[in-house]
Amino acid sequence: MEDTKKKILLIEDDPFLSSLLKNRFSKEGLEVMYAKDGQEAVTILKDASPDVILLDLILPKKSGFEVMEAIRQDPQLRDAPIIIISNLGQPEDMQKGQELGAVEYFVKAKTSIDDLVKNVLEFLTKRQ
Repeated sequence: MEDTKKKILLIEDDPFLSSLLKNRFSKEGLEVMYAKDGQEAVTILKDASPDVILLDLILPKKSGFEVMEAIRQDPQLRDAPIIIISNLGQPEDMQKGQELGAVEYFVKAKTSIDDLVKNVLEFLTKRQ
């Protein structure tokens, strides 16, 4: 079996954070696809099958929750693992994320970049 790079789709509208995460994940050997808004994310997902989706919830054009609903309605995408990275840390937001199938939920203000990268890498390693 050929050793292909794990693919991650980063959906994040903050240019600084997205650049930082793209660089960190690339250094870890992951192929990073990127969308700056929810609409672009849905378009990319029509042609891509990422191993994991890192999803912000507060996005232009389509919210992260709307993106999750679109993913869950698509038979080809519905099993794609979604890790939420958001500043929405209210219990009801976290509950809604879980109901829509998020495998992890990280509040940006409470999670360092190092911890986020480590958790994503551990998740991908477990899924092999």
